[in-house]
Amino acid sequence: MARPPAPGSAIVPDWHESPEGKEFLACVLRRSRRRLFGLLERPVLPPSVAIDTASYKVFVSGKSGVGKTALVAKLAGLEVPTAHHETIGCTAPGAPGVGPVQAGTLLRHGQDSQAGILPGIQTTVVFWPAKLQASDRVVMFRFEFWDCGEAALRKFDHMLPACKENTDAFLFLFSFTDRASFEDLPGQLARVAGETPAVVRMVIGSKFDQYMHTDVPERDLTAFRQAWELPLLRVKSVPGRRLADGRTLDGWAGLADVAHVLNGLAEQLWHQDQVAAGLLPNPQRAPPAEEGGITSGHP
Repeated sequence: MARPPAPGSAIVPDWHESPEGKEFLACVLRRSRRRLFGLLERPVLPPSVAIDTASYKVFVSGKSGVGKTALVAKLAGLEVPTAHHETIGCTAPGAPGVGPVQAGTLLRHGQDSQAGILPGIQTTVVFWPAKLQASDRVVMFRFEFWDCGEAALRKFDHMLPACKENTDAFLFLFSFTDRASFEDLPGQLARVAGETPAVVRMVIGSKFDQYMHTDVPERDLTAFRQAWELPLLRVKSVPGRRLADGRTLDGWAGLADVAHVLNGLAEQLWHQDQVAAGLLPNPQRAPPAEEGGITSGHP
């Protein structure tokens, strides 16, 4: 398995804050609010701007209640749920009488796949422009996030294979307020990504805003990073900042809050593509230590 790239080695990290970066980011906003994109939609750029789009499927994995849906909501510029609800599902693309899936769409209980519903799966599309370090070229990254409720994964045997099929990256979540979710990471890695070693894997700690009450001390994070050699990011689960009306989410502020996650994901995926194409060397990561606890398992 290829070793992850060093942060900032493939993607210019603060480019989104530059005047040029803000011009490109404006295409994913409307009147300072985030635009929501269906599966068949894409940002509209000026005719004079021609950039390539790199599309990726990303499966978000983690124990129930760690904040998978909240993370995807923040990445897409949606309201973060204030209470936990099991992910139910979303409209199936191409179903009779059903339009493209809209970001953040959840369904009522009792609907099933015969009515054009994928029970338990929610898909959300996020666009993110980034500048490459090597070529100084801007690429539009299109992330299609797949989020599936844990109850649905247990109930339907076909759910996990469907989420894993043609997946380009796995995001493994744990909560800083739930020690068990952190200790479950090796099992998640083996169960979800064990058969796909070439796929990008990242770990994200949610609810970092409650770090003063954390059940996961920094020494354990350090031990995990050393054993697994995986990128580990932190995100807050608080509601986003508002515009002057006090109700509407501030799109620019929301993008700034999640830029490190989207840049990190773009960097890992772009590097993986370059290695797969033979354009970059493929340094192998060492296997994790077989010592039990959080350092056990096979990445």
